[in-house]
Amino acid sequence: MPSVPSRRSPLSTAGAGLQARSYSSTKINWCRRALVFSLVSFSVLAPIFLLDNQNSSSSYNSDPNRLKNIEDINNTGSQDAQQGAQKVAEKTELGDLGKQSERSNAGGVERGEAKMGNKNLTLIKAAGVQTGEQEPNQEDQMKKVEADALQRTKKVENGILDKYSASQQNGRTQNRDSLIQLMRDQLIMAQAYAYIAQAKNHVRLFRDLQLHIKDYQKALADCNFDSQLPRGVKEKTKAMGHLLERAQRQHYDKSTVMKKLRAMLQSVEDQARRLQKHSNFLNQLAAKTVPKGLHCLSMCLMVEYHARFPDEKEFVDHEKLEDPCLYHYAIFSDNILAAGVVVNSTVFNAKEPEKHVFHVVTDKLNYGAMKVWFLVNPPGKATIHVQNVDDFKWLNSSYCPVLQQLESASMKEYYFKADHATGSANLKFRNPKYLSVLNHLRFYLPKVFPKLDKILFLDDDVVVQKDLTPLWDIDLSGKVNGAVETCGPSFHRFDKYLNFSDPHISQNFDPHACGWAYGMNVFDLKEWKKKDITGIYHRWQSMNEDRNLWKLGTLPPGLITFYNLTYALNKSWHVLGLGYNPNVALSSIMQAAVIHYNGNMKPWLEIAITKYKPHWSKYVKFDHPYLQQCNINE
Repeated sequence: MPSVPSRRSPLSTAGAGLQARSYSSTKINWCRRALVFSLVSFSVLAPIFLLDNQNSSSSYNSDPNRLKNIEDINNTGSQDAQQGAQKVAEKTELGDLGKQSERSNAGGVERGEAKMGNKNLTLIKAAGVQTGEQEPNQEDQMKKVEADALQRTKKVENGILDKYSASQQNGRTQNRDSLIQLMRDQLIMAQAYAYIAQAKNHVRLFRDLQLHIKDYQKALADCNFDSQLPRGVKEKTKAMGHLLERAQRQHYDKSTVMKKLRAMLQSVEDQARRLQKHSNFLNQLAAKTVPKGLHCLSMCLMVEYHARFPDEKEFVDHEKLEDPCLYHYAIFSDNILAAGVVVNSTVFNAKEPEKHVFHVVTDKLNYGAMKVWFLVNPPGKATIHVQNVDDFKWLNSSYCPVLQQLESASMKEYYFKADHATGSANLKFRNPKYLSVLNHLRFYLPKVFPKLDKILFLDDDVVVQKDLTPLWDIDLSGKVNGAVETCGPSFHRFDKYLNFSDPHISQNFDPHACGWAYGMNVFDLKEWKKKDITGIYHRWQSMNEDRNLWKLGTLPPGLITFYNLTYALNKSWHVLGLGYNPNVALSSIMQAAVIHYNGNMKPWLEIAITKYKPHWSKYVKFDHPYLQQCNINE
């Protein structure tokens, strides 16, 4: 209902108008101030807001958390790796979408929103969220994203397998033992982490590592190639890789791990040195010991020898023993089986075996057994003669310096006292063969065979593979000894055998002179007598009574005695190393006239190098009754 105006005076009416105009002016000023303040606020806040939106849209590309997410892929299992890869793909796509959205605002909001909608729809599909209608090409994009994620997962698994390989190389070729090498590398890291976990009282991790270590040790066992590993070993390597990642996440700093690895390395090196020393001792012990079968064979033959009549103990063809026109061999041995192989192999490969004469010299203990063996097993048409070294009455301590030295108190103490150093070198030279006079009889060949002009000396650890008669036709050019030189990388020169700090050695010999080998040597006995080789040997042997010029053995005095008196034979005549070197070329063995099992791994011992043994055993009659009785088998 309309109001009724009241009656007012002219003065009051004018005052009211003035008051209304003043109120209206105040209200306008307030609105102006509010507008100005709003404009100022908008001008300040709008750039901040827009900048914040821009940063947030690009943060997926520059935020460190994204890099962390990528690294986290390498620290997860197969499921976590796939999810992490998908998340990274989503963030990358969203970052690209943010950039495209901002660019599209300048050209048209609707076009940008449409693109964003399509890409978001693809991402939702890739993440496995149920959506409504989809375009046909979106399904292909989804498959591509899934394939990329699976490919990243495979890379993650391979990275875990190779992460703890000490021999890791980029693009390394897969060898037959590559998986075994990886498992051994992982085993080393697991042992290091187990030690640290125990020290830090991480009981659960320590227990898990111990279980995996035992499982690994059982799986590896004596395997040398990947094909020998049990089934499911690849899954074990993956599990070990994940466990090692877990151990790494326990904040074990690198310095702690490195200290433990150095300690493990030092421990392994110390253990290897102890084992090597023990192995040297056992090898020397095995080389010195007579196998039970050979001892049995000697005893059985001795029984047979004493059961025979005197006329049944002698050989025939005595007239050939001193005929210089025949081919004579000298074999000094107390090993019946080994001497039999030397004779059998020589006769088997000889073109005219009836012209070959074998002179076997042994000790008193094996004399009867050696005679019976060759009487029971005659060498075909060849001639053989067995002698007892004790029957050489001229060989006594008054004539032979080495016999006099062997009877000295210092020598007996060296050989039979155990209160001195027992290094590998000392063990080698304490071999009883150096006490045997048979070993030094090679320096008295003209005394043993006074009516012969040339003789071929053979050790009892050789096998003859070719006819050796051409050796007698070689002109030694005035030299006494025909031998194969040993100047190769696996052998030594004079300075390795002789003590050149002694003036007697340094003033008379060249330290770089080439050595040669005993085992197959042609000796010109005429030149021997002319040059008084035995006298030279006596002189130097007497000077070495304190063993200062060389250690015990026959090769060092042989190098001195035949210095500048040795004729170098072709290397194919004599191949060495089958008693210690497993890397002798098969072609060299097959082309050699004589192969030599020099070293501790003799072919009649259990420690023999297996692949070389057939070359020796094929000349042994393992079906012989005596060998069967003594359980000597191939």
